[in-house]
Amino acid sequence: MRIGTLGAARITPNALVKPAGQVPGVEVAAVAARDRSRAEAFAARHGIPAVHDSYEALVADPSIDAVYNPLPNALHAEWTLRALEAGKHVLCEKPFTSNEAEARQVAEAADKAGTVVMEAFHYRYHPLARRMAAVVRELGEIREVETWMCFPLPRFSDIRYSLALSGGALMDAGCYAVHCARLLGGGEPVVRSARARLHSPGVDRAMTARLEFPSGATGRVHASMWSSQLLRIAARVTGSAGEMRVVNFALPQMFNRLSVTIDGVTRRERVAGDPSYTYQLRAFDSAVRTGEGNLTPPSDSIATMAVIDEIYRKAGLAPRGTA
Repeated sequence: MRIGTLGAARITPNALVKPAGQVPGVEVAAVAARDRSRAEAFAARHGIPAVHDSYEALVADPSIDAVYNPLPNALHAEWTLRALEAGKHVLCEKPFTSNEAEARQVAEAADKAGTVVMEAFHYRYHPLARRMAAVVRELGEIREVETWMCFPLPRFSDIRYSLALSGGALMDAGCYAVHCARLLGGGEPVVRSARARLHSPGVDRAMTARLEFPSGATGRVHASMWSSQLLRIAARVTGSAGEMRVVNFALPQMFNRLSVTIDGVTRRERVAGDPSYTYQLRAFDSAVRTGEGNLTPPSDSIATMAVIDEIYRKAGLAPRGTA
């Protein structure tokens, strides 16, 4: 499978280039950026054989089988749709689109094209995610799910603080917290309330939201790029039989810890494995070749974006791309 990457984003080496070296039969074959000199430098640094003058040229390249889309959030839908129109498979960075309506548009286009679209929630492909889902089943009736994706990003000129580019803490960090809460909560939640702390008009630097799952379990998600809680990436699930706590579900290859307490007895685990991005690329390759392995298809993305949109509404803000 020959993959072309749109742009020369900071995430691309770890998310695509390095994993491609570990997945037989996958090659990063081309790159395009709005600044050709930047694309050329990126290609030279990472051994990418072809440089295109534009995103349009890369998407139209008949030798490219799939497109990796790490562009700013506001461009995810547009360029995923263009890639699908050209018959390409797409690995799209999260958040999948600016809002639920765009996610539904991409899902319809993917169905029509008959190609694979995968949202790049790489953590979902690591063994830690499977272990979390398994341990939750030991906890009895789930009563509460709480997730945190909080990290400091004081570079306020960063595109992740741009309303025009569909930025905000809930989009960049909170999409992880929402997705993990959905994974562990057992069903699609209803948003009961939300509160935002703003960096600038319409742009959240921090967000908290209260959820309710179909079982009656409650949930809370916390997301921030700049708040008093500088760094916390974690999940906690409380059930009738016990409690699970997970540290660093999002980048488990760096460090992770899972603890579960049942009947007053606590056990602790660390789940080893390859980088989550490598698992993700293997799954993408498998989905393209066999139709199996896509754990984050457009249907999953629609559900995540629906929750994100409603959190913004409950916080008194417009969903991204709708203001």
